[in-house]
Amino acid sequence: MAAIIRTVGLRKVYAVGKERVRALDDVNISIGKGEFCCIVGQSGSGKSTLLNQLAGLEKPSRGQVFIGMHEISAMDETELARFRQQHLGFIFQSYNLLPSMTAAENVAMPLMFKGVDKATRIKAARRELKNMGLLGRADHLPTEMSGGQQQRVGIARAFVGKPKVIFADEPTGNLDSRTSKQVLWRMLEMSREQGVTFVMVTHEPELARCADRIITILDGRVQSDVLQTAEEKQHWRDELFADLQGDLEIGGAAAKEQKKEEST
Repeated sequence: MAAIIRTVGLRKVYAVGKERVRALDDVNISIGKGEFCCIVGQSGSGKSTLLNQLAGLEKPSRGQVFIGMHEISAMDETELARFRQQHLGFIFQSYNLLPSMTAAENVAMPLMFKGVDKATRIKAARRELKNMGLLGRADHLPTEMSGGQQQRVGIARAFVGKPKVIFADEPTGNLDSRTSKQVLWRMLEMSREQGVTFVMVTHEPELARCADRIITILDGRVQSDVLQTAEEKQHWRDELFADLQGDLEIGGAAAKEQKKEEST
C-alpha cells in the first residue's frame, strides 16, 4: 500500500527554562493510504507531539513530514493553513462545537471557509449527520445533545469536506466506555466507506487494537510499528463491539430516523 504520510528523521525539541526537552527523536514512519492508524504510548511519551507534527500544527526542529507529495514541514503558515483547509480533517477531545450554532451549522463550517454557498453546505452537513445517525439532531444546539452525540457531530464535521486524512487527538477521552465504543465504531465505518486515512492518538489499548496500524511511542522514539492482519483486526473488533450488536442508538433507531426523514 502506498504511503500517504511519511516522516524522515523527525525531531522536536522544546526549551523548558534552561533545559532542552527532546519530545521526538529520529522518528521515521510511513502510514498507508486508507489506513486507520493508532498512535499509543504513556503520558509524556510524545504521541500527541507526533500527531501535531503529522498534521502540520507544529514545526519540527529537524527532519521532514510529507503528506502525499507535499512536504508540509517546509510550508509557511499561510501555505499550511490552506493545505489543512483543503486536505485535512480534525477531531478533538473537547468537541470544539460553537454553542450558538446548530449541529448542522457546526458541521457545515469547514465548507464555509471553502466558499461553498449556505444551501449546499447545509445539505452536505445534513448528509454527514445522517451517516452518523444524528439527522434528527441537525437543528439542535450542542447543549441539547449528550457528550457522545456532540462528539459524533465533531466527526461529521471532520468528514464533510471530504479530506484525504483525518487526525483525532484522544477523541473518546471525555466519554464513558460504551459511548467510546460507539464513536470508534462510527469512525472505523466511515473511514472504510469513504477511504479516508485516519490517524488517532489514544491511551486506550482496547481501542487501538482495532486499528490497521499501531505505532507505539516511548520517550520520543518509535518503540514498535505493527501492521495488523485482517484476521487480527477482525478478532479485536468482534470482541470490542460484541455488546453493541443491536444497539438502538447506532443501529435500529438511527435507521428508522433516516427512513422517516427520507419519506417526508
